[in-house]
Amino acid sequence: MGWLVLAIAMARFYMQKGTYKGLYKTIQKTLKFFQTFAVLEVVHCAVGIVRTSVLVTGVQVSSRIFMVWFITHSIKQIQNEESVILYLVVWTVTEITRYSFYTFNLLNHLPYFIKWARYNFFIILYPVGVAGELLTIYAALPYVKKTGIFSLRLPNKYNVSFDYYYFLIIVMASYIPLFPQLYFHMLWQRRKVLHGEVTVEKDD
Repeated sequence: MGWLVLAIAMARFYMQKGTYKGLYKTIQKTLKFFQTFAVLEVVHCAVGIVRTSVLVTGVQVSSRIFMVWFITHSIKQIQNEESVILYLVVWTVTEITRYSFYTFNLLNHLPYFIKWARYNFFIILYPVGVAGELLTIYAALPYVKKTGIFSLRLPNKYNVSFDYYYFLIIVMASYIPLFPQLYFHMLWQRRKVLHGEVTVEKDD
């Protein structure tokens, strides 16, 4: 429901303004609310409400929360970047498809198109979303380096240092091993479900 509200708000803004400039500022409260509360999905996995991998769900939810709060929210200069709109559109389409799948599945009336969309849209959407996230982090780097945001310099009373700029570079590099693993995991799930080998949903 929340992602549908977000989609409508995004479409309405673009139809009224004819531009994506200022879109993030308009929808940021809704986005932060629903994406932050997605942490409950990890809890649902952990207690067995949803039959899916806690690790996979945890990685995806935490990476999105990080993108929302520690990148796009904190570094306002990048909020009008095309890459921000890119990952927002991908997230929105992905979540509407996923929750439609859950809803119809619970009602024991799952249209084939919803099932097909659930296990096919990600083939394009996932790489595009990752590209949007990486480009957004890359766009943030100059501002992070200039302002020193979230960095801790020596000397200080804790006698430790932390450079957020280099941390973000490490985060970007971490996509190299993580993306293929998650992507092939989803391809494996797609093959199992669409080929009729299993009927139980396992989340991507």
